[in-house]
Amino acid sequence: MENPAAAASFTLLDYVVFVFMLVISAGIGVYYAFIQGGQHSSRDYLVGGRSLTAVPVALSLTASFLSAITVLGTPVEVYLYGASFILTCLTFVLMVGISSELFLPIFYRLGITSTYEYLEMRFDKAIRLFGTVLFIIQTLLYTGLVIYAPALALNQVSGIHLWGAVISTGVVCTFYCTLGGLKAVVWTDAFQVVIMVAGFLAVIIQSVLLQGGVSIIISDSAQGGRLNIWDFDPNPLRRHTFWTVIIGGAFLWTSAYGINQTQVQRYVSCKSLFHAKMSLYVNLVSLWTINLCSIFCGLCLYSVYKNCDPWTAKRVNTQDQLMPYLVLDILRAYPGIPGLFVAAVYSGTLSTVSSSVNALAAVTVTDLIRPYFSFSEQQLIWTSKGLSIFYGALCIGMAGLASLMGGLLQAAISIFGTIGGPVLGLFVLGILFPCANSKGGLAGLVSGLAISLWVCIGAQVYHPLPANTRPLTLKTHGCNFTIGLYITMHSCLSVYLYRPWLADNWYSLSYLYFCPVGTLVVIAVGLAVSFKKDSSCFPPSEALVFGVIISFLHRSVFPKEIQGLEFLNYKLPSINKLSDLLRVGDISVLHKSCF
Repeated sequence: MENPAAAASFTLLDYVVFVFMLVISAGIGVYYAFIQGGQHSSRDYLVGGRSLTAVPVALSLTASFLSAITVLGTPVEVYLYGASFILTCLTFVLMVGISSELFLPIFYRLGITSTYEYLEMRFDKAIRLFGTVLFIIQTLLYTGLVIYAPALALNQVSGIHLWGAVISTGVVCTFYCTLGGLKAVVWTDAFQVVIMVAGFLAVIIQSVLLQGGVSIIISDSAQGGRLNIWDFDPNPLRRHTFWTVIIGGAFLWTSAYGINQTQVQRYVSCKSLFHAKMSLYVNLVSLWTINLCSIFCGLCLYSVYKNCDPWTAKRVNTQDQLMPYLVLDILRAYPGIPGLFVAAVYSGTLSTVSSSVNALAAVTVTDLIRPYFSFSEQQLIWTSKGLSIFYGALCIGMAGLASLMGGLLQAAISIFGTIGGPVLGLFVLGILFPCANSKGGLAGLVSGLAISLWVCIGAQVYHPLPANTRPLTLKTHGCNFTIGLYITMHSCLSVYLYRPWLADNWYSLSYLYFCPVGTLVVIAVGLAVSFKKDSSCFPPSEALVFGVIISFLHRSVFPKEIQGLEFLNYKLPSINKLSDLLRVGDISVLHKSCF
């Protein structure tokens, strides 16, 4: 297989398609900044005036986390390890059910802008600030990785300078995010999801035509061991099994969609609770679509290169360049299509970065500025825009750190799970366990974060053994050149000769379990510190059972204005907490049994 980088490059039409996507994205920001009347309050800028509908919010929810990491990383995951990642489709169902029935009603009816406002209502101001800082750190690290991913693609297929691509990514998305606020971000996300799907379909259709049909691709994948979906090995050290993907994924995606500011900010911007819930369920369909497309692209990638792996053959520098390599290899005869694929990669990045920048500005204004400074609404708008520019620049800087990390998919999930797990545990502790107090919450959060960081950093230093990760065979016998494979394998194996006991029994824990470890440690320590021997230590039946019958009875008994609030107010230390609740939540009727 010849090197497509030498045989083909971006044509004029490719650049036209690519630039067209950028112009449309920037134009949406200009439209919502000027043509539609702009923003008259920080509420308009940060949560779209709470006037959005379900479908665009659903597409934005999808685009926020299924980014260039998905476009580039998921096919490579399938190519190297098999299609077990398809089980995330089941995980998404669990995530949507928990998020829509447990977390969403509470956040929506409180009318909050920042998720972490809830933490002050339930615990105290210190825990709210701790949660805000953790979110900022988590989002900056993740976004840096997301910016770096498409830069690799652009560098591979078009020769654009790597860091020039990184800077242009940050500049474009910061531009339309700063101008148009959340409405611009949501509608740009919706447009970019369509571009992502189109890019995937271009690769899939051409691969199917080239290989002679879907059945050939499936057959090649089965013979190569890529259809290893139903692996029920309970060993937590195994990288991907049914249990790690379902259990670890349920915690991970719930932390992303249930309590993460980037997602919560979207569904609380809907004009009604019905639209907010529908946005999550419509989002489920778009998650399935993109996830299935990316996984099938991985099978196509293997089918095309089953006899000549470009990575082993040194045709690409990193595994994450395999998809751009495939695109130029099979689509170079169709000018404009490689540009469409790179536009898809770039769209995924723009959607995630703009969502992150908008969420970072929102929590900074709501949690760190508004409670301590007396700013007018116009001053808050300008402050939010200034923060958007600041965080956009900071995210570009974080891309430098991302360039030092490993595979995109695993690195992204590790970052998200390590910090998101303890924060999820804190919210679950507050919502489900009435006996938990602020001391327990703080002790649990610190403990969970420490344990998560310990295992995550250890895993970066001591990579798991191949016996646990189980990479599948990559062949090169179909290549017409010589590869020094023995030397490469020998040097890799030498890394594993001297390892401490923790390296093979703790640091080798599946990266998908980083999130549940943090969550469970927070709950256990939080309850141990704040434990009281009375019935209030047990969560109410509504919190334990998410079934339709319990939810229906709950909605029938309590007035609409207080549904979800009984989780908040098991114990309020003073009347000030009640006044805060009334002010933030805009609640006109409260039931005495809530208190």
